[in-house]
Amino acid sequence: MVITFNELRRIKDKLPSGSSQRIADELNLDVNYVRNYFGGRHFDEGCPAGIHFEKGPDGGVVTLDDTTIFECAMRIIAEQHAEA
Repeated sequence: MVITFNELRRIKDKLPSGSSQRIADELNLDVNYVRNYFGGRHFDEGCPAGIHFEKGPDGGVVTLDDTTIFECAMRIIAEQHAEA
């Protein structure tokens, strides 16, 4: 899957507070791994595999080889909208 970096950040910004920890818990990952997936800079805790950043317009292009975290985030956003 290929999206722009800015779109990935917009998705992250739509997530309710605590979602990075929720995703980490659901997928049995370190929370900083999830934060790095969305463009964080917590590389001491490991950089997510399967995500590749290329500089360019609109923040550049992000290639997601593994969309598991992305899909979990989209599910959380859908749940939030269903509750509203």
